[in-house]
Amino acid sequence: FLFSKRKLCLLAYLPLAHLPFTTYFRAMHPHKTPTFMKSFILLLTVLPLGLAAQTASPLISRIAFGSCAHQDKAQPILDTVLRHRPDVFVYLGDNIYGDTKDMKILGDKYAKLAAKPEFQRLKKGTRLLATWDDHDFGWNDTGRHYPFKKESKEIFLNFWEEPADSPRRSHEGIYTSYLFEGNGRRVQLILLDNRTFRDDLRTYRGEFHYDNQFFYPLDYHPHQTTDSTLLGAAQWQWLEAELRKPADLRIIGSGSQFGISYNGYEAWANFPHEQQRLLDLIKKTRANGVLFITGDVHYAEISELRDKGLYPIYDVTSSGITSTWHFATPNENRI
Repeated sequence: FLFSKRKLCLLAYLPLAHLPFTTYFRAMHPHKTPTFMKSFILLLTVLPLGLAAQTASPLISRIAFGSCAHQDKAQPILDTVLRHRPDVFVYLGDNIYGDTKDMKILGDKYAKLAAKPEFQRLKKGTRLLATWDDHDFGWNDTGRHYPFKKESKEIFLNFWEEPADSPRRSHEGIYTSYLFEGNGRRVQLILLDNRTFRDDLRTYRGEFHYDNQFFYPLDYHPHQTTDSTLLGAAQWQWLEAELRKPADLRIIGSGSQFGISYNGYEAWANFPHEQQRLLDLIKKTRANGVLFITGDVHYAEISELRDKGLYPIYDVTSSGITSTWHFATPNENRI
């Protein structure tokens, strides 16, 4: 992708490493940990575009995003983000660590985030957009069977100050989209809900015990049948309609990583038929310029997916704001 301050051009079929950028990635961490897996990656994209989602807004120039922020920990990285003066910050899930079936506790944990001076400064300095992942949805690795998903949704929407007339309040789940427009160009931001409709994960049963690349305990195995879903029928229908809308660049936000290969943890790779369905949908709708931004894993990486008849699909993972991980899992698609 080629960006300039005056225009946006899409070069979808060229390798990412060969393209000129005014977009840049900066890996950073509040404790200056040198290893990349303990870094928070911030994407600041030069986009001279105006917002045309529900109400008209001034032109914007920078988008930043991140995930995995524990409400009990200091978040000095938010001040670093703010110094880059982004016009929009996208929270990609695990925005708090709720992990409860008590909605008062869940609300209290959101209140802890709201009380943080660094969060207040970020909120004052830029527009915040958000989707969720498992921990702010309510429970680790959970999906549609979480018994308080309706109550959790209400707390989520109220915390992020979703307007009373927002479509998010009238349909099940929290998926939504925004359109940024200016200078004759359009950028679409699609935020998926990978929790409300997701079927249970398939437990790992020792299938890869012989594979030395998995030097750590594995939790899950890819579904081998197509009767399970990640997004659910209604969200799939909505997503197809979104991808048919005209846009020059489409940024799809997902709490779970989309572009990685199987690693035994949560990811779209556990639902390979759903991952392929989305790739096929991009081809079917002829949606140009799709780029994924994801969170969840407590380290930063960029993955590249290739599929016959489709331009390369990149997934930029940004995690975590407070959370860290002591190793990077195998990923055949990492670049």
